[in-house]
Amino acid sequence: MHPNAAFRPADPMSADALIDAIAFAAIFATTPDGPRVAHAPLLRTGPGAFRFHLARGNALTRHLDGAAVLAVLQGPDAYVSARWYAEASQVPTWNYVAVEIEGTARRLDDAELPGLIDALSNEHEARVSDGMPWTMAKMPEDKLNPLLRAIVGFELAVTDVRSTVKVSQNKSAEERARVAAGLEAGGAQAMAALVRKGGA
Repeated sequence: MHPNAAFRPADPMSADALIDAIAFAAIFATTPDGPRVAHAPLLRTGPGAFRFHLARGNALTRHLDGAAVLAVLQGPDAYVSARWYAEASQVPTWNYVAVEIEGTARRLDDAELPGLIDALSNEHEARVSDGMPWTMAKMPEDKLNPLLRAIVGFELAVTDVRSTVKVSQNKSAEERARVAAGLEAGGAQAMAALVRKGGA
């Protein structure tokens, strides 16, 4: 995480909001074959716990049970040109939003996997469906069961959460407005909106 405390949200709940909004993580662990990373959606299952699933054939899957894991979620990011500042003695930088979740992984029993898939699809179908959400019940068992056998579920017991929201909040309101305008002109609308909010 960024060492400057100005970029660390004071409210721990802001990390929760970022995790729920981003939802997709890079999951890192050290294996006998060296460091490995996998990519998966996270599902919050309670205070300090998340679940996710990986392909059974993923290089990380067979090493995760009981392993120390680092899950990294990345939100909007954008290059910030020094040309956008009124103050001449500035350098370019990069604004970004990121959350790190550290913990220990536990492999789920096969019986727990359908519940994870149901809960995960229910959460995300609510964001995109038109009143007709997809459910596992819509799949014939002879098609669904091979797909379930092809994945492995895990639970991540969280030991630490760290977040960085670096959105030019260490600059004056006037400089932030200039940065936001430059970002908008370059098409980085999501970061421009965060800069205008000043990291709040």
